[in-house]
Amino acid sequence: MKQKRVYTLYRVSTKKQVNKSENHENDIPLQREACHEYAKYRPDWKIVKEFEEKGVSGFKVSAKDRDAIIDLQEAALNNEFDVLLVFMFDRIGRIDDETPFIVEWFVKKAGIEVWSVKEGEQRFETHVDKLTNYIRFWQASGESEKTSIRVKSRIRQLKLKGIYTGGPLQYGYCLIPSTEVNRKGQPMQKYAVDMEQYVVYRMVVEKTINNGTGTYILARMLDEQGYRTNNGGKFTSKSITRMLTAKMPRGYLEDGETSEELQKLKIISDEEGARIDEILEQRSKKDEDKRRIARTTKGKALLSGNIFCAHCGGRMITTHHRDHYIRKDGSEYLRDDVKYRCYHKSNKLCDCDGQTNYQASRVDEVVIEIIRQIFANMKGAPEEEKFKEIMQKKKRAYRATAKKASYNIEKNKRQLEILQLEIGKTLLGDSIYTPTDLQDAIKVVKNRIAEDEEKLAKMDEQFSHQEEMLKAIMPAYKKFKSWAEEFDSASLDQKKMIACQLFDRIELGKGYTLNIKVNVSYEQFCEDWKNCEKPLKCAV
Repeated sequence: MKQKRVYTLYRVSTKKQVNKSENHENDIPLQREACHEYAKYRPDWKIVKEFEEKGVSGFKVSAKDRDAIIDLQEAALNNEFDVLLVFMFDRIGRIDDETPFIVEWFVKKAGIEVWSVKEGEQRFETHVDKLTNYIRFWQASGESEKTSIRVKSRIRQLKLKGIYTGGPLQYGYCLIPSTEVNRKGQPMQKYAVDMEQYVVYRMVVEKTINNGTGTYILARMLDEQGYRTNNGGKFTSKSITRMLTAKMPRGYLEDGETSEELQKLKIISDEEGARIDEILEQRSKKDEDKRRIARTTKGKALLSGNIFCAHCGGRMITTHHRDHYIRKDGSEYLRDDVKYRCYHKSNKLCDCDGQTNYQASRVDEVVIEIIRQIFANMKGAPEEEKFKEIMQKKKRAYRATAKKASYNIEKNKRQLEILQLEIGKTLLGDSIYTPTDLQDAIKVVKNRIAEDEEKLAKMDEQFSHQEEMLKAIMPAYKKFKSWAEEFDSASLDQKKMIACQLFDRIELGKGYTLNIKVNVSYEQFCEDWKNCEKPLKCAV
């Protein structure tokens, strides 16, 4: 009796299912045990090779992207085995408009017998067999989708209650017992603000907003003071950035949804969050011409990191020299000489026709006077009603565009439904489409839907950002007023931050000529600057 060569395929969709567990009936050890037991009662069968897929979703991942399926198809074409054995047919896949055709390919094109421990042999001798096969995978796909939705919904509900659902613990928080229990009846934990870490968190936020302190400097400062992350490591620029951009300290989930419990965990206010986002966005811009917030406020001059050469456009650096000597009468002479230097010209990186060095004190004196003039001119600032009008216009424009995008998505979804109805007809031989043509058509429509949904998501994100910025206008106005009142008594770091927030760009040229453009967010508060198309030129 000729033995049939058997290949087995075991698949689990999560890594938790790799090892045998009472909570996972379809884990790999159980699948392997069941397949070997099934083959034991068929004397003409011999398992010669086993394939495993760990953490691969049969619902989300297409067969063409699964290495195990690709290898099995290649082996089938090379006549390396006779039988493909799985625990259940959904181990091959759960995509209802793809998997039935994959199984049919093995049976009809490659001559492979496809067997399931639970369901027996998969046949394609009649149209009824084909239709039954499709219905089976359609049911598996639907069940997988329902399970995924239930799991996500459960996790989401727990998070909205402030319940810890696993993963690294966000800095600023600790875990305390909750009244919730898991499926085993064990108490779950919930988030609570760690007061010691809260103090550190607030220091990072305030220094970022008020002093413009960069993430590298903040990380070094925390390290020098002996503070450590939740895993005991040193703070880095990335960990500081994560602290500033994390959603939970702002009272939200990753997708922006909030709840009463999450609001109780808030560390960063909405106004502070909007300002932090603007600062980090500007610092991350690679285009020096578009970036107005300095990567660092380090330096002994007002415009350190935020001033450009008017001739070559390059960023200017700050140099510091200290004159120190003893006079003949024994007295000590000490003077700090701080200059702005064109980096490109001093290093001969381009043909810059500007000056190499400028006395920083002369430049800073003029800029400070300009700032005082701007703060003195508060009468022309628009009222709150004007901000509301701007917001309404933005909303109307967004709604019109979003409505059109949503219409296209729904239209393509209806087209997809029509094509999916053809699957049954194709299996019965009554469709105008071949299986290959139908798969291609479905793929095209799915891609259109995915592209339109991505566009709509980006639009939502952009509108949300714009809305946040508009909502931040009134706080910005209040901030503007506070600057006007506090500027003269502010520290150098605070003055630096005010300057880099207030001005969109400052260029310095020959003869100490300054080209200054106010940040559009504050331009509306300054009557003289509001309608100014050309940068102000001030000769020192």
